[in-house]
Amino acid sequence: MTTIKDSVHDHIELEGVAKALVDTPAVQRLRHIKQLGTVQLVYPSANHTRFEHSLGVYHLANRALEELGIEGRQAERVRAAALLHDVGHGPFSHNIEELTARHTGKYHDDVEELLAAGAVGDILREYDLSPTHIAGLVAGEGQFGQLVSGELDVDRMDYLVRDAHHTGVPYGTIDTERLVRELTFLEGELVLDTGNVQTAESLLLARALMNPTVYMHPVARISKAMLRRASERLLEKTAIDAHELRRMDDHDLLVALRETPATEAFAERYGSRRLLKKAVWAELKDVPESLLAADHEEIRDLESAVADRAELPVSDVIIEIPDEPTMRESTSRVIVGGDIRKLDDQSPLVSALRTAQQGQWRLGVYTRQEATDRVGRLAVEALGLELSEGLIRETRGLHATLDEFE
Repeated sequence: MTTIKDSVHDHIELEGVAKALVDTPAVQRLRHIKQLGTVQLVYPSANHTRFEHSLGVYHLANRALEELGIEGRQAERVRAAALLHDVGHGPFSHNIEELTARHTGKYHDDVEELLAAGAVGDILREYDLSPTHIAGLVAGEGQFGQLVSGELDVDRMDYLVRDAHHTGVPYGTIDTERLVRELTFLEGELVLDTGNVQTAESLLLARALMNPTVYMHPVARISKAMLRRASERLLEKTAIDAHELRRMDDHDLLVALRETPATEAFAERYGSRRLLKKAVWAELKDVPESLLAADHEEIRDLESAVADRAELPVSDVIIEIPDEPTMRESTSRVIVGGDIRKLDDQSPLVSALRTAQQGQWRLGVYTRQEATDRVGRLAVEALGLELSEGLIRETRGLHATLDEFE
């Protein structure tokens, strides 16, 4: 047995297949991928990695298996999937996943080829575990895949408390021990046992509070958009392809950006934290449906049009249109009166939080600080936005506020 001291869960004990897997190159690579990507530019202590998180997910999966009474090979499968669930992540975690997926068709949970090859594949087969089966669990397939990837998964439990711990914000603090103790299977579904509506709500509320404060903080969004644009340029101007980019770690990507003439200016701006600023910050109700449905090429065309009219290089204008807000946690299932019920049918909090999410959503247009007013006016016209005068003032006023709270 190997014992690791963790800043969130105290001591984590590794044995069996997990002990064998932890020192493989695929798992150790996660030490060099930040859990929160560019959020560290907002919260300097948010330097925790996917490696720490993977250990935490393994620990909570192990606790859940104990409470559920699951042992033997099935338990080893879940433990392996929990430890390996993030090996498919590219550099800076989710920050450039949309870009690499557009070229490769693979997201971070598409890991079968990674699990079948090299040391990981050898160890899984040595323990008589199928890499294909483990990859299915990582993707949330089957009854036990719900523990690793589902509405009540241990992945979500760990990242909420870990992200809150390392950013220093109080919003993601949930009772993970209560959550894993109250998990049960009923009719093949992973649910929270009777009397746990509020326990399920705690997950929902934690995520709803962490989203605008940490995950979608404006500075984090701007730096993420800049990183994605530079990575796209890297693919266009070098022999690096998306498959290679996907297997880099954070350091690999930053070095490649610094050493490429077409991206070195971004690398310098990122390294000195001279980020673009908001020119437009538009509410969901002000954005045309056609714009919400625009694909990547249409958005790039709009960026070019705005940049041309503003007499700026196209690299100085970025339009970011987030996905429309969702609340996956609202479909968590709880047992009430002996029946399985969805949380959104049982909790009055869900509709209120869903309304809050809609109100927090913003489309962003980013550019150099000296060009924000000019680009803002041109972007509003080009995108067909219907901004109120108050929201225009909010966008301009927040430039100074964000510079102070970074």
